[in-house]
Amino acid sequence: MKGKIGIVVGLAAGYVLGARAGRERYEQIKTGFLKVWNTDPVQHQVDKVKDLGKSAALALPSAVWDGAVKVTKAAAKKGATPGQKLDAAIKAGKESADDVAEAADKTADGVKKAVDDAKKK
Repeated sequence: MKGKIGIVVGLAAGYVLGARAGRERYEQIKTGFLKVWNTDPVQHQVDKVKDLGKSAALALPSAVWDGAVKVTKAAAKKGATPGQKLDAAIKAGKESADDVAEAADKTADGVKKAVDDAKKK
């Protein structure tokens, strides 16, 4: 998919730069784009994506950080044998991995919902 987008962008840039009307056509395309970009429905979706990005950016790092803290605490238990510390760290790591996966799923669900909402409009 990324390759196709790159090809389209490259073709568009080549067209704009290579067109006889050059600058005039570029300005025409730019004006059309800005008209669409500045419409209320598009800006509403842009705001939704910004909000989603902020919440996603906050959800995953906190889950990862909390997991790292749990594993560190489990590995640093006083009075435990090295084997017990290792077992506790592995258990905490597995639980933390589940928490991170849950946060990632929640973020992915939010993205899917935003895309579905955008398609409906």
